Amino acid sequence: MAAKKQKEVHVKQKFSLQLMWKQRYLLLMSVPFLIWLIIFKYIPLWGWTMAFQEVKPATFSLPFFEREFVGFDNFITAFNDRLFDQTMINTIGISFLGIVLGTLSSIVFAVLLNELTFIRFKKITQTVSYLPHFVSWVIIASIAKNFFNDGGVIDTMFNKSFKLMSTNSPQIWLVIVLIDIWKEMGWNAIIYLSAIAGIDTGLYEAAKVDGANRFQRIWHITLPGIKPTAVVLTIMSIGSVLSVGMERQMLLSVPVVQEHTMVLSWFSYERGIGRNNYGLGTAIGMFQSLVGVVLLLIANKFASLIGESKLI
Repeated sequence: MAAKKQKEVHVKQKFSLQLMWKQRYLLLMSVPFLIWLIIFKYIPLWGWTMAFQEVKPATFSLPFFEREFVGFDNFITAFNDRLFDQTMINTIGISFLGIVLGTLSSIVFAVLLNELTFIRFKKITQTVSYLPHFVSWVIIASIAKNFFNDGGVIDTMFNKSFKLMSTNSPQIWLVIVLIDIWKEMGWNAIIYLSAIAGIDTGLYEAAKVDGANRFQRIWHITLPGIKPTAVVLTIMSIGSVLSVGMERQMLLSVPVVQEHTMVLSWFSYERGIGRNNYGLGTAIGMFQSLVGVVLLLIANKFASLIGESKLI
């Protein structure tokens, strides 16, 4: 029995070596990317050691072993900060709202584009829809403020103040997410359009023969066909829930709504670089990454339990 198992292992190893030799050129092509990954993604993880040290401008130039080791003091300081709880709520609220509305809008837009039969109009619409992706958030924020602020275009047209961007409440989350959807929906829909293009056209022809109308073909063929893609993209999005960028929040907010727009990235920047406490900023960033990995694994496991495609 042991000899049989050893023989099977030997055969598998031989097969693996033969496969590696057969694909040697592909493996060589991946070496530069692997080197880039190690240099720019794994080596910088050494910087996480600052989360357990007292690192300020006066001590930044000191060698690693000469800096004061403070253990988990930076984490405790961050967790006890008066803004930490509200910042966590803002980050999770904006992220999940963006995932739900962003995913739904991208899928709906991709399906609607796919159903267009006027090809020229379809191409123009798709091109116009993803152009905002390439526009800086500085410009987007300026346009949004000119529309929604007191005295803006909407206020002038309707002779009333909407105050959506100056109200001290979670309503600002919806404003931020909707603006982000307008900016990224066309770009995100490209992935779903590619997934739709991979669906066997014979399924649609068979459905037509069976008398299925357009809505039924979308519901029973198109949506199930892009479901694995949507699941994988959602898992990836959940992994970055706490790593939502601070640019849009900083640019779209005003002091009166900062309590409901500050996210962990912004909190890390303000408490770390803003107050010259790099150890504290690193601790907050490390907390973001670790929680993101845990959420990614949970979402991936959940997807496998319900029988859907998983990422890992």
